[in-house]
Amino acid sequence: MAYKVLVVDDSSFFRRRVSDILSQDSNIEVVDVAINGKEAVEKAAKLRPDVITMDIEMPVLNGIEAVRQIMSDSPTAILMFSSLTHEGAKATFEALDAGALDFLPKKFNEIAKNSDDAGSLLRQRVLELGRKSASVKRGSFASNRLANRPIRTNKSAGLSSGIKRPLGQKSAPTSSTEPAKLVASKLRKSSGKKYKLLAIGTSTGGPVALQKILTLIPKNFPLPIVMIQHMPAAFTEAFSNRLDSLCQISVKEAQDGDRLTPGTAYLAPGGMQMLIDGTENAAKLKIMEDNSPRVAYKPSVDISFGSAAKIYSGDVLAVILTGMGADGREGSRMLKSKGATIWAQDEASCVVYGMPQAVTAAGLSEMSLPLEEVAATILKEVGNG
Repeated sequence: MAYKVLVVDDSSFFRRRVSDILSQDSNIEVVDVAINGKEAVEKAAKLRPDVITMDIEMPVLNGIEAVRQIMSDSPTAILMFSSLTHEGAKATFEALDAGALDFLPKKFNEIAKNSDDAGSLLRQRVLELGRKSASVKRGSFASNRLANRPIRTNKSAGLSSGIKRPLGQKSAPTSSTEPAKLVASKLRKSSGKKYKLLAIGTSTGGPVALQKILTLIPKNFPLPIVMIQHMPAAFTEAFSNRLDSLCQISVKEAQDGDRLTPGTAYLAPGGMQMLIDGTENAAKLKIMEDNSPRVAYKPSVDISFGSAAKIYSGDVLAVILTGMGADGREGSRMLKSKGATIWAQDEASCVVYGMPQAVTAAGLSEMSLPLEEVAATILKEVGNG
């Protein structure tokens, strides 16, 4: 059965173009279009599509408010189209805040080098969201709304007592690769291993996942954190600034020459590669351009993780979160060969169970965790829990 899609945009040209691209896949059926947010809300409730593609700037009711109403009245997997500008980035994060699951640049030449590749990527994203749509509608998927984040605290305040969770508390079912009872038993104790770096790799669904994790990390966290999120270059500064305003730890877009310090999270800049250089006691970041056609992702989790293995050897705790594809598998393999610890997000809480599945299927991940338990488990493992 084909996934039903509602296409929402005030431009008749763009509605037709998106509809034509999606209709090329027999597993996708464009059931209708809407010309503004108000019409989108009404048709979402009436048609109950599996996926909605949504523009942000529209008359009558904008896309952000439309997402908010749809997720309240008739929850649906929503893909936003965004402009690659600073304002576009801020609006996109507001849409994710409201409940959207994913986003793509609205100008297709910013998605891929040619229209065929761009169309293929759009269909792939819609299919992935279609697969997740049933759990979104049931409400069983861990809430994507950033508005449901922990209470905001300023950096000088202590960790809010309202955001701690007992490590053994029940959560969404884990994937078949990691039985829930096994995960629960692991959560109750630390391995006792000492670490010098926390490394996180993610893609689709990552902005929400990263925010949910980082807002639970206390100011005195003893490790530097490197984060590799597949994201356009225009978005990473806005995203890091957003995280910095919400978190007790410092969060910044990584810059060439940054020295890694405990209690600071460094976000890899979009369109660049982030490597760890120097020595384990004086590590710094190297940000470089990468024009190699062999590297699909810029930034690449594999490249950053591989560099971490060379500098820190096995003293790394690496976590692979929700995301499409297999980026991170080979970097995790390099880390694992040095004795590092690899964890993966579980299938039930992922927007797309691609990257975590890749490391789990390869036998690299020691544990599959629901998103809501990742932060608490990290704190427990490094001695902050």
